[in-house]
Amino acid sequence: MKITVVTGNRHKADEVASFFSGIAEIEHLDLDLPEIRDENVGTVAREKARAAWEQIGRPLIVDDTGFFITALNGFPGATAAYVMKTIGNPGILKLMEDQVDRSAYFETAIAYASEEGIRVFTGRIDGSILGAPRGEGGFGYDPIFSYEGRSLAEMLLAEKSVVSHRGRALAAFRDWFVSGI
Repeated sequence: MKITVVTGNRHKADEVASFFSGIAEIEHLDLDLPEIRDENVGTVAREKARAAWEQIGRPLIVDDTGFFITALNGFPGATAAYVMKTIGNPGILKLMEDQVDRSAYFETAIAYASEEGIRVFTGRIDGSILGAPRGEGGFGYDPIFSYEGRSLAEMLLAEKSVVSHRGRALAAFRDWFVSGI
């Protein structure tokens, strides 16, 4: 079976491909999808999946990820991609300069669309904001997010895939998907 990963981010497609090696063929497709604004990443992912299904009509997944920083009242939340484009990691670190509480979490929702409808799977990872970027791997906020003492950018993809928010959501989806094959 083939699953189309609809994303503009090749790194995400690579993570999905590693999860489904030997289970399903993964195809990457970059579509221009409308993205609703909602505080719930599951709602955003579901609507993106609905729009993608209407365009291509074959089994697909999309995702939406939020980055929630406690000291900033959950900012940037579900607008994490926009905030990355505008102020990036330097801006987040500037906002966090005088903050004592550095706790944060990522939450990812994976939405799978097929002829049977849309199902949403979520994953979360709790950690903290570092004082400065660390590591050469990963993408996005990975260099400033610490999990168990290491930034996500300091982990190899295989290691990160086991512990990350996206990895946890993908594992839940994969378990469900395999049970139906």
